[in-house]
Parts: sequence; C-alpha cells; structure tokens
Amino acid sequence: MSDGNWQVYGHDWAVEHLRKGIAHGRIRHAYLIVGAESVGKETLARAFASTLNCTNPEVQPCGECSSCRRIASGNHPDIVYSERESETSPLKIEEIRSVAQRLALKPFEARYRIAIFRDFDSAQPRAQDALLKTLEEPAPHAMLILLAKSLDAILPTITSRSQVIHLRPAATAVVEDVLKAKYGVEDEPAALLARVSGGRIGWAIRALEQPELLEQRNAALDLLEQILTMTRAQRFEQANDLAKDKAALMTLLELWQTYWRDALLISTYSGIEPTNIDRGLTLQKLTEHYSPETMLTALNATRGSLQQLNTNANVRLLLEVMFLDYPAA
Repeated sequence: MSDGNWQVYGHDWAVEHLRKGIAHGRIRHAYLIVGAESVGKETLARAFASTLNCTNPEVQPCGECSSCRRIASGNHPDIVYSERESETSPLKIEEIRSVAQRLALKPFEARYRIAIFRDFDSAQPRAQDALLKTLEEPAPHAMLILLAKSLDAILPTITSRSQVIHLRPAATAVVEDVLKAKYGVEDEPAALLARVSGGRIGWAIRALEQPELLEQRNAALDLLEQILTMTRAQRFEQANDLAKDKAALMTLLELWQTYWRDALLISTYSGIEPTNIDRGLTLQKLTEHYSPETMLTALNATRGSLQQLNTNANVRLLLEVMFLDYPAA
C-alpha cells in the first residue's frame, strides 16, 4: 500500500508523524491538535480520519472511495463532530457528553469511529472533565481528536492522556505556492493573501471563496488610519461604538496589531517584508512622522488590549486607555 494524498499543506512533519504511527501500529486513542485559527487543524484531523477509514487497499487516503468522500463532505456516519451554539459561546458539557455517548457506539461501517471536538479550549473545566471517562476507558475502535487554539485553557488531565500535535503557521512561500498551483490565483493577489493570512492556509483559501474577508480587513485598517487623525474626544466616541461587539473587536485588534508591527519593522529598517504589503505607502508615511518607540508603544497597547479581551475588563475603558497610547493627530 502506498501513501495517499492527505491534501494538508505546510505541515509535512505532522502528516509524516501520523503516517508512521499508522504504519507501525502505534495509533493513540486521543489526539490534541493545537494551532491558530484556520491554520489547518480540522483539515489534518479529517485527513487522518480518512486515512484510517479509507477502503482503497492500494492508496490511503485515496480521496475517491465512499468513505473518503463522505468524510471530506462532513457526512460520514462514523465521524462525529461537536458543535457550539455560536462562535462566541463555550463548548457546553451537554454537547461533550452527547458526542461521547455517540462515540461509544460501534462503528456503522468504518474501522474507527472518530469524534472531532472543535474549539475544545472553549470548554469550561467542568465540561472538559466530562470527557475524562472516555479518555481513560475508550471504547474499542473509538478515537478522540481534540482541536484547540492553545493549551492554556486545557486541563493537564486532558493533555496527559492525549498525543499533542502543535501546528505552526506555514511559510508565506508555501501559502503562495498553494494558492497559485492549486487554486490558479495570479501572482499579485496570491502574494497579498499569503502575507495577510499569517501562514494560515485555511484563512487564505476561505478568503478566495469569501471576498468579504478582505473587504472587512480593508475596512478595519481604514478605520485605524482614520482614528490616527481623530481628536481624543472622537477616539473615545469610537471606543464606545467598538465596545458593543466584543467578537468583532477581537478580529479588529488582531488586524491592527499586524499594522503596528509592520510600522515598527519599517521604522527600524529591519528588512523584513511587512504583512500588509498593500499598505506600504501609508505605512511609510506613518514612519516619517513617528519614532520607532511610538510604534512600539502602540503595538504593545494593542497587544495588551487583545489579551485583556479574554478577561472581564470593561471593554470601552480598555479601548480608551489603548487610544491614549496611540500617537496623537
């Protein structure tokens, strides 16, 4: 039997690690795949599940048998997924128990019955505890694959019972090559998407299908450039508006963080290509008016606000303090 095409890009070492585990019969009953949003965690999980359950005796995963096609579409009866009520809600204990109960059933047709827990780091400690019995006493032919953005919120009792796989952002060149070779993207837009994606191939591919992602990014950076021309009172008024949508604010601050990082790189003549390569002119003008120390202060203020959004801090006050650290008009 030969290795199939996992369709996983930028994480060759992880694919090879899992392939060797299959080849040598060292398959764990629980895996914890950790990495940034859209970096490829679920893609790797599905490819692994496809390989384990592919019915082609020659190439696995083949991508063509009924099992591979249904796993790719998310409709395989033996691949169970956890769901959250919304993007900002936690993974609830009831959902974890429900998935665990379905995982305990015998496979309908596949070799392995696999549960993929998306956003497992959003689950509260008590909810995570609900999975311990399944981890300690897994049903035959059952496998757990937990997906998380970081290990910070994962209980040690979970990590110690799982094989942890850390996925790093892919190199910019890899993302660009995939966009051009697999999706036919022209050189200039491929270069922009590769830089803006931050090595998250999933985000870059999704941006091809959802142009509004780039439009939202452009609007976010336009707003930042407008804020830099505002008075303190106008900035505080803007802070009040932005504080109303915490989920959107998190994405906004992540984008602003890349902008300030670019400004700092340019102002210190680092030679490192900026992320927002389409904003080169405005970034250059910014560095002509403000010192590297000013850029660093703004970057640290943005980064600090982003971190505090995960606490119970007053969001409006948080933004007001951040804006005070931004350079004055």
